[in-house]
Amino acid sequence: MPNHNHSIKIITIFLLLFTAVICQQKRTTIMSKEESQVAILAGGCFWCVEAVFERVDGVIDVVSGYAGGHTKNPTYKDVTSGNTGHAEVCEITFDTKMISYDEILDVFWQAHDPTTLNRQGNDYGTQYRSAIYYKNDSQKKSVEKSILKAKKIFDDPITTEIKKLDKFYKAEVYHQDYFENNPNVPYCTFVIAPKLNKLKKKGTIWNQ
Repeated sequence: MPNHNHSIKIITIFLLLFTAVICQQKRTTIMSKEESQVAILAGGCFWCVEAVFERVDGVIDVVSGYAGGHTKNPTYKDVTSGNTGHAEVCEITFDTKMISYDEILDVFWQAHDPTTLNRQGNDYGTQYRSAIYYKNDSQKKSVEKSILKAKKIFDDPITTEIKKLDKFYKAEVYHQDYFENNPNVPYCTFVIAPKLNKLKKKGTIWNQ
């Protein structure tokens, strides 16, 4: 005759363990949200910016998109027309235990030329402008301090647009992880790869 009491005890223990695991997962999720922060940066083509920050220690995720414009739900075609006012940007989520917003900005200045208005290399247009879209007053203060530091690095005036973020729009799927998915495309071979190699030698990004 089966021991029902024993079976009930096993089921009860299982439920308690399952509940404990779920609670722990929830605490971990809450903790990770509290310890992560987001930076919205524009430094020319978002394929380049994405490839750089995906190789920075402490960065959790990088998403290419659009910000700083006046048209809702813009497409890549809309943005490249120059009529929406958007810049190509990256939404960079990072672990504040490993890297600070100030340090993210330090990488930003090293990863592009903020002195060329609406241009990075051979990429011309307002969508390729240098820009920082801060999310709160704390980030704004960090940006202001960071620009003062950057002015000592560059001989020419910095043209970087500084604005509070209005809305970030995620770019089309084929723009995400572009360098990883298209390493042999000429733009990746002749523009992005040399930039990554330069930053690797400086120790700005990790070697991969």
